[in-house]
Amino acid sequence: MSTWTPSSYIIVNLARQIRPEEIAFSGVNSTLPMLACLLAKRAYDFHYTYINVAGGVEPQPTKIPLSSSDPAIVAGSPAIFANQDFYDLCARGGLDLVYLGCAQIDAEGRTNVSVIGSWENPRVRLPGGGGAAVMLPTAKRVVTWRTEHSSRVLVDKLDFVTAAGNMATLVTPLGVFQRDTRPGARFRLESWNPDFDVAHIARQTGFAFDAAAARPTEPMSVREREALAQLDPEGRLSGG
Repeated sequence: MSTWTPSSYIIVNLARQIRPEEIAFSGVNSTLPMLACLLAKRAYDFHYTYINVAGGVEPQPTKIPLSSSDPAIVAGSPAIFANQDFYDLCARGGLDLVYLGCAQIDAEGRTNVSVIGSWENPRVRLPGGGGAAVMLPTAKRVVTWRTEHSSRVLVDKLDFVTAAGNMATLVTPLGVFQRDTRPGARFRLESWNPDFDVAHIARQTGFAFDAAAARPTEPMSVREREALAQLDPEGRLSGG
């Protein structure tokens, strides 16, 4: 058995998507990506710029923000930007990596944050497109995550297509999926949590995927483990 928890697996593997010199952005109610971005600052020997939906640029919070409305998310920021500035920056090709959540996602990286059920008579009315509709088509790469890995979340057909575009990575507690951003390209399994196996992941996934080149996910490095412990010493967010 590995030492991953479901949340620590997501946080660390979200952090591993960041590349040197990129500008990375985390969206609304994105606590796990926030932790991932802060972890990357501590664990990796390269520079990148972190901005968030609250307007913070390179924040240095003294406590872990519990939501995108928590004032801690902008602590220490040398500048604050409005939302329209982030949308404009993204539309001009200035955001390299954007973390955006979703309710459903399909094999081609299209997302639904609009309705569950039919549009005319939905079982659940969701918040709607917001940043996804603007940023998924215009960011250079988009990464999403789901704390639930099931066939009702990773679906063969979306109940509604809210947004499509440059979705590159999906991280769940079971594995990491990658796709190139060409239209029609499908997710492939890049690596899996060694607490599970590929057959189990396939049973839990609503779409077919290629796992031929997949491998067990690399364990946390010493620096990743130390950074996570510093950021979340009581394990409130990463321990479950």
